[in-house]
Amino acid sequence: MKPLLMNVLIAISLLSSQPLLAQEDPLRVGMSGQYFPFTFVEQDQLRGFEVDVMEALAQKMGREVDYQTANFSGLFGMLESGRIDTVANQITITEERQQAYIFSDPYVYDGAQVVVKKGNTEINGVEDLKGKTVAVNLGSNFEDLLQELPYADQIDIKTYDSNIERDTALGRVDAFVMDRVSASQIIKDKPLPLALAGPTFSQITNAYPFRDTDQGRALRDEVNQALAALREDGTLKAISERWFGTDITRP
Repeated sequence: MKPLLMNVLIAISLLSSQPLLAQEDPLRVGMSGQYFPFTFVEQDQLRGFEVDVMEALAQKMGREVDYQTANFSGLFGMLESGRIDTVANQITITEERQQAYIFSDPYVYDGAQVVVKKGNTEINGVEDLKGKTVAVNLGSNFEDLLQELPYADQIDIKTYDSNIERDTALGRVDAFVMDRVSASQIIKDKPLPLALAGPTFSQITNAYPFRDTDQGRALRDEVNQALAALREDGTLKAISERWFGTDITRP
């Protein structure tokens, strides 16, 4: 074989063995769009703290984001079936969830809060929920937190897909339990007669869940790297202060 022809064939072989550069696949993210101010719909657009953080993460990762919305109770089913890569909806790390998923580093630190109708003097904290009807979002960890209380059998827990604050304001339930940041924002921004009842009763650490697969672990590591960069350059703090007036991204 002539040297020139051999060199051409070798060059073609080397080129064909190298992977073609392609744009990264979009990050498929599930959220409810019903958890103000973290994720909500305004003028047909998804908005909120979760959206802003995810957009900043995607920019660091060089990816686009494909948002998929569903009721909170259905988000983990979407994750398990592979329809989405992760959930951005203030997912609290719990022992039960750690048995099913792997988690990113935490990006929100908060606490569980009891909320009542304004003027309710019977409930001044979690200890006063005995004998009361208490609303929680379906599939949230707040039901688990209430079930762990030593007097859980004395609490009538009702689960909702949405609007737990409305039914509390209307007196259909005695209280609801939610994270303190969201509860405070609801009281501030919605025209509902609600009030915080006592201090928080459990620390909450929120992160992104992923399937425990090779792909899930690789994506988790990629997200962690981007989170660290956003924390170091002050982006996470800035997003938090824009939405809440304080930094909820550090303990």
